[in-house]
Amino acid sequence: MDTERLVDAITPEAYENLTYAVETGRWPDGTQLSQEQRDSCMQALMLYQSKHNVEAQHMTVAAGGEISFKSKTELKKQFQSPDSDIFKVKINE
Repeated sequence: MDTERLVDAITPEAYENLTYAVETGRWPDGTQLSQEQRDSCMQALMLYQSKHNVEAQHMTVAAGGEISFKSKTELKKQFQSPDSDIFKVKINE
Protein backbone atom coordinates (compact mmCIF):
# COMPACT_ATOMS: atom_id res chain seq x y z
CA MET A 1 0.00 0.00 0.00
CA ASP A 2 1.41 3.39 -0.91
CA THR A 3 1.58 6.19 1.63
CA GLU A 4 -1.20 8.29 0.07
CA ARG A 5 -3.67 5.41 0.30
CA LEU A 6 -2.51 4.67 3.84
CA VAL A 7 -3.11 8.27 4.96
CA ASP A 8 -6.49 8.39 3.21
CA ALA A 9 -7.53 5.19 5.01
CA ILE A 10 -6.89 6.64 8.49
CA THR A 11 -10.20 7.70 10.04
CA PRO A 12 -10.38 10.27 12.87
CA GLU A 13 -11.10 7.38 15.28
CA ALA A 14 -8.06 5.45 14.01
CA TYR A 15 -5.98 8.64 14.38
CA GLU A 16 -7.04 8.94 18.03
CA ASN A 17 -6.17 5.26 18.64
CA LEU A 18 -2.76 5.70 17.01
CA THR A 19 -2.11 8.83 19.07
CA TYR A 20 -3.02 6.99 22.27
CA ALA A 21 -0.78 4.07 21.29
CA VAL A 22 2.23 6.28 20.61
CA GLU A 23 1.76 8.34 23.77
CA THR A 24 1.21 5.42 26.16
CA GLY A 25 2.88 2.46 24.45
CA ARG A 26 -0.40 0.54 24.64
CA TRP A 27 -3.46 0.10 22.47
CA PRO A 28 -6.74 1.38 23.95
CA ASP A 29 -7.58 -2.23 24.97
CA GLY A 30 -4.39 -2.35 27.09
CA THR A 31 -2.24 -4.53 24.80
CA GLN A 32 1.38 -3.36 24.83
CA LEU A 33 3.02 -2.27 21.56
CA SER A 34 6.37 -3.56 20.42
CA GLN A 35 8.98 -0.92 19.56
CA GLU A 36 8.47 -1.70 15.86
CA GLN A 37 4.70 -1.15 16.19
CA ARG A 38 5.22 2.11 18.07
CA ASP A 39 7.64 3.36 15.40
CA SER A 40 5.19 2.44 12.63
CA CYS A 41 2.33 4.17 14.45
CA MET A 42 4.44 7.30 14.87
CA GLN A 43 5.28 7.35 11.17
CA ALA A 44 1.60 6.94 10.27
CA LEU A 45 0.69 9.81 12.64
CA MET A 46 3.29 12.08 11.10
CA LEU A 47 2.03 11.30 7.59
CA TYR A 48 -1.57 11.93 8.65
CA GLN A 49 -0.66 15.19 10.39
CA SER A 50 1.28 16.41 7.36
CA LYS A 51 -1.88 16.14 5.31
CA HIS A 52 -4.64 17.07 7.79
CA ASN A 53 -3.16 19.08 10.65
CA VAL A 54 -4.08 22.72 9.97
CA GLU A 55 -4.02 23.72 13.69
CA ALA A 56 -0.64 22.41 14.80
CA GLN A 57 0.01 22.03 18.54
CA HIS A 58 3.32 22.66 20.36
CA MET A 59 5.45 20.28 18.33
CA THR A 60 3.72 18.47 15.50
CA VAL A 61 3.86 18.03 11.77
CA ALA A 62 1.75 20.80 10.28
CA ALA A 63 -0.20 20.61 7.02
CA GLY A 64 2.27 20.52 4.15
CA GLY A 65 4.78 18.40 6.07
CA GLU A 66 6.47 21.22 7.99
CA ILE A 67 7.39 20.60 11.62
CA SER A 68 5.63 23.20 13.74
CA PHE A 69 6.98 24.45 17.07
CA LYS A 70 5.27 26.92 19.40
CA SER A 71 7.14 28.90 22.01
CA LYS A 72 6.21 28.86 25.68
CA THR A 73 4.73 32.35 25.29
CA GLU A 74 2.55 31.26 22.36
CA LEU A 75 1.29 28.26 24.32
CA LYS A 76 0.47 30.45 27.34
CA LYS A 77 -1.52 32.82 25.11
CA GLN A 78 -3.37 29.89 23.53
CA PHE A 79 -4.47 28.44 26.86
CA GLN A 80 -4.89 31.59 28.93
CA SER A 81 -8.37 33.04 29.22
CA PRO A 82 -9.03 36.73 29.91
CA ASP A 83 -10.20 35.79 33.44
CA SER A 84 -7.31 33.46 34.17
CA ASP A 85 -7.54 33.88 37.95
CA ILE A 86 -9.19 30.89 39.59
CA PHE A 87 -9.76 32.53 42.94
CA LYS A 88 -8.91 35.86 44.50
CA VAL A 89 -8.61 36.48 48.22
CA LYS A 90 -8.47 39.89 49.85
CA ILE A 91 -6.35 39.72 52.97
CA ASN A 92 -7.10 42.24 55.70
CA GLU A 93 -3.97 43.40 57.41
